[in-house]
Amino acid sequence: MKAEAWVFGACTAFFVLVTPAYWFIAGDPTGTAALVMTTLLAALVAFYLGFHASRMEPRPEDRIDGEIADGAGELGFFPPYSWWPLWCGLTLGVMVYAVAMGTWWLFIIGAGLGVVALSGWIFEYYLGEHAH
Repeated sequence: MKAEAWVFGACTAFFVLVTPAYWFIAGDPTGTAALVMTTLLAALVAFYLGFHASRMEPRPEDRIDGEIADGAGELGFFPPYSWWPLWCGLTLGVMVYAVAMGTWWLFIIGAGLGVVALSGWIFEYYLGEHAH
């Protein structure tokens, strides 16, 4: 995580230089405030990564003598294809359309179908072909 800490440290340094320049050139308080918050956020992430990088064992990509094979192993569970995100998106679209048109009966129908679609997406890996 040392490499990531250095990247966010460089971003912090960049924003520290850009923020006052933006304020002097544009004089926009909203953009300046956004850049100040961006600077603080980058500094927070850099501090967090640097703090934890110093307390943990270096990963293979953090070591100079690290090999590609050192990082081999299980990376996690990657879900196969799923139709449930499509149905969740469609029901959300129906609900947004209903609010925009002011038809609350359509919103209630969309919310009911959305509960079914979201439940199907959540419990997808407990039933059927991909259960585990």
